[in-house]
Amino acid sequence: MKKNISRRISLDETDLAILELLQEDASISNAELSERLSLSLTPCWRRRKRMEEAGVIKGYQATLDRRMLGLDIMAFVHIRFSTHADHAPDAFEAVIAQLPQVLACHKITGDADYVLQVLAEDLDSYSDFIEQVLRRQVGIASIQSSLALREIKTGSRIAIPKLSKG
Repeated sequence: MKKNISRRISLDETDLAILELLQEDASISNAELSERLSLSLTPCWRRRKRMEEAGVIKGYQATLDRRMLGLDIMAFVHIRFSTHADHAPDAFEAVIAQLPQVLACHKITGDADYVLQVLAEDLDSYSDFIEQVLRRQVGIASIQSSLALREIKTGSRIAIPKLSKG
């Protein structure tokens, strides 16, 4: 049974199983992937390639431990712009997209316009980031930070929708 999960590609149960296994271990070889799915090598490779080309699979990354790399501060930064009439938010987005300290940036609803997830070595380097990078952006009315005290759940694993039967 097929279900159109994405607007770009129709996925079946085998495709979803491939995605689940790749989320568990992105370094899995095509041989192991095909063996675990009881699928021959070429069809397995073709399915994987099709999902890569369609953008369902955006890439493969190693999951790193930020603390082992000396990045002890994680902050969530809420940015509010004074006006949206000029091009300040567009310029802001272009700058933010280039900053390695920013793990994620989302345009949101509510009191703030954006929320950023930022990593820093310590409070001094985080303060430098706020003062030397964010406060220099045109049009920002307010910056509010919340520091993470403890990580409860992290990761980028997506709960893959199940196919409906019927």
